[in-house]
Amino acid sequence: MIGIDTNVLVRYFIEDDPAQSRLADAFFDSLSSTEPGWVSQATILEFAWVMKSVRRLDRKTIAMMLGNLSMLDSIVVERADIVYKALQRYRIGKAEFADCLIAATSRAAGCSKTVTFDKIAARDAGMELLA
Repeated sequence: MIGIDTNVLVRYFIEDDPAQSRLADAFFDSLSSTEPGWVSQATILEFAWVMKSVRRLDRKTIAMMLGNLSMLDSIVVERADIVYKALQRYRIGKAEFADCLIAATSRAAGCSKTVTFDKIAARDAGMELLA
């Protein structure tokens, strides 16, 4: 397995730098199910943040990119089950992807709840408002 940093994912999906994008495309083409790329939850989280905050993409586009990434046979996503659950919540609500991932990770760890002061995260990410 080969770990993949966020900037490689960004170049692969956005293709904003011709030279780096060609290298990212070639790298992704070289991956296989026997030698896959590995994407950590931290990388997924940073990728979603970059797509929203830097690239100003809408949540539907970000969700599509993350869904497409996780469906590649040549990619292994760390705790893909948790990322998938977070992505499901992200697609249907207004909570940030980070909040959805935090809530899904907490549930997977056996937490009875995840508390927050963020009303949207409480409503849409499955957290509980601490009041």
